[in-house]
Amino acid sequence: MIAGAGPFVAKNRLESPGMSEHFWEMPYPSQRQPVLAGNVVATSQPLAAQAGLAVLRGGGNAVDAAVAAAAVMAVVEPISNGLGADMFALVWHEGKLLGLNASGRSPAAMSAAHLAGQKELPALGWDPVTVPGAVSGWVALARRFGTVPFAKLLEAAIHYAGDGFPVAPLTAGLWAHAVNRFKDFPDFLHTFLPGGRSPGAGERFVNPDQARSLRLIADSEGEALYRGELARAFVAHAKATGGLMTLDDLAHHTADWVDPISIEYHGHRLHEIPPNGQGLAALQALGMVASRDIRKLEPDCPDVLHLQIEAMKLAFADAHRYIADPRSMDASVEQLLDPAYLAGRAALIDADRAGDPGAGSPKPGGTILLTTADARGTMVALIQSNYLGFGSGIVIPGTGIHLQDRGACFTLSPGHPNQLAGGKRPYHTIIPGFLTRAAAAGAPEPPLMAFGVMGGFMQPQGHLQVATRVIDFHQNPQAALDAPRWQVGAGKHVSIEPGFAPSLYQDLKRRGHELTIAPARTIAFGSGQAILRMTGCYLAASDPRHDGQAVGF
Repeated sequence: MIAGAGPFVAKNRLESPGMSEHFWEMPYPSQRQPVLAGNVVATSQPLAAQAGLAVLRGGGNAVDAAVAAAAVMAVVEPISNGLGADMFALVWHEGKLLGLNASGRSPAAMSAAHLAGQKELPALGWDPVTVPGAVSGWVALARRFGTVPFAKLLEAAIHYAGDGFPVAPLTAGLWAHAVNRFKDFPDFLHTFLPGGRSPGAGERFVNPDQARSLRLIADSEGEALYRGELARAFVAHAKATGGLMTLDDLAHHTADWVDPISIEYHGHRLHEIPPNGQGLAALQALGMVASRDIRKLEPDCPDVLHLQIEAMKLAFADAHRYIADPRSMDASVEQLLDPAYLAGRAALIDADRAGDPGAGSPKPGGTILLTTADARGTMVALIQSNYLGFGSGIVIPGTGIHLQDRGACFTLSPGHPNQLAGGKRPYHTIIPGFLTRAAAAGAPEPPLMAFGVMGGFMQPQGHLQVATRVIDFHQNPQAALDAPRWQVGAGKHVSIEPGFAPSLYQDLKRRGHELTIAPARTIAFGSGQAILRMTGCYLAASDPRHDGQAVGF
């Protein structure tokens, strides 16, 4: 039973936050059902979900489970994340929500001059590589909240790396794209495409070098990667192949605890990690949607989607202009979330015509998002990512570690807050999310949902769509994840999934939206996990667009 909650019985089921007579309806085609239990894990890969659940069954808490699941994810879904990835987390613990920024910084020697003559950061090679922060995040979580020895949390990951794991179907399909993308990276080919091909669904993949690296990380609580044997291998390979990373760059890396930023919305509060993450875009869009009450409308009507799409475009225009390493920003979070400012932005939305505020062109991403919760009330949303697919293509020989390409999110525009510079964190796409119930000043805000929708620039769009479905339309999290989604592109372009009424597509086109209707619901529109706190238990949900599952006991 969740600490502080009464027994979950039929007569009080509607007392849980956000519930209504429609709560248990499943209006969209789905392969999933909500999972109800006192301890839960939801991930995009079943082996990771089971690893987290085993930790909970063994007496660990939700933070322990999140670290164990994240480590397994780094092994079994290498397209999206790995030991060379970055990570963020939101942790609800003992009545307080805390944020962790475990994203890395560019090498101190990096500068815009290093890429003189280029129009944008390359996505491959050493230039977009920043210090990998995920491992430092695991250590920070375990040291602050964990109850299980760190080395034990990595046991399942070490097992799957060393003994192998059967590759999940969707993961296998994405892996196949690496064959051409990384054909000029011999260390990558040797590690992840043995024999010149990607593993098929159900085929066992083994990465013994990664298992050895995980053992070094486990035994040293991460020191091996930042100051030890793995760090030396990292820097030696950089020196030999044109990289700028130094031992000082790795040793000076820190994972930082941060205060989440938030906005109140219809009796609830959405929380995000502050910049350099793009969670601010989700908050701004939600603040603009609040200017027009959509609660009496249908969740899938064109008026709702049009308003959300227009708000999202305006939020992205601001995000691409202002979000950067907070030390470099020339507008504060407080200014960008000021109610009067958001009201002015919302006033730009024409209720009947699509606008073009310059939202930018979203890119795909390679990311994992997992959520955990335990019977004592701790809840975690954790996200880690390589950015674009497998990342940079750089693999440190003999380690099984492939490196992300997060630096590709810097800009080369002179004077821009996010301009490339040494020792700087780039604009970051990955964002965990958390909902609480709003409360009177000074009163604690009860936790409601740990969640996220991974996938590059889809993420704040996914947060907006899932949050409003749960808050405004009382959909349970599984239904909210099952629902068809949209994604803004450049100009007035909007990609949208099938599953809405034909009249909705026609209406949006009439308003000037340039629609591309996808042939199916796919990971191109993100993939989410969610855990909702109910009266006496949790409801866990996993997105049908991915290989994962929600589990509990």
